[in-house]
Amino acid sequence: SAEETRSVFQKHRPTHVIHLAAMVGGLYKNMRQNLDFWRDNVHINDNVLYMSQEFGVVKVVSCLSTCVFPDKTTYPIDETMMHNGAPHESNYGYAYAKRMIDVHNRACFQQYGLRYTAVIPTNIFGPHDNFNIEDCHVMPGLVHKTYLAKSETCLTLWKNLKPQSHSECPICW
Repeated sequence: SAEETRSVFQKHRPTHVIHLAAMVGGLYKNMRQNLDFWRDNVHINDNVLYMSQEFGVVKVVSCLSTCVFPDKTTYPIDETMMHNGAPHESNYGYAYAKRMIDVHNRACFQQYGLRYTAVIPTNIFGPHDNFNIEDCHVMPGLVHKTYLAKSETCLTLWKNLKPQSHSECPICW
């Protein structure tokens, strides 16, 4: 919330901010809740960047996502291609909200000379990630499925939003 964000900024008076806050989820959660992902993340981003501006934060580094890139693009990709087309329809709410950080940063520079920036990390995971197969990201999902495959007969991977048949699964044993 804007009030909670303001309270944190008033208490800590940061000069530098690393903005990692976001509503996140895996493919299925994004597909079910595109509006929620867009709305919540736009509010989170605006709260952090606006309070940073208001409290005179010198530097903000925000975290985007690889999903900000257009669904139809050429490879290799780089940050200049972010706005060259629509993101994949499965997570357009989250992707557009993340793109808006770039727009917000540019506007802060143009209007106030603020040099806020963003990074776009690749898919990574860590020990406290969401490993729930129903709504996790790809890498933690693969880790979890691989772990489960130790006690099951096959590891099922998805291709083009459809499970591969067991006969196509290169990891089945």
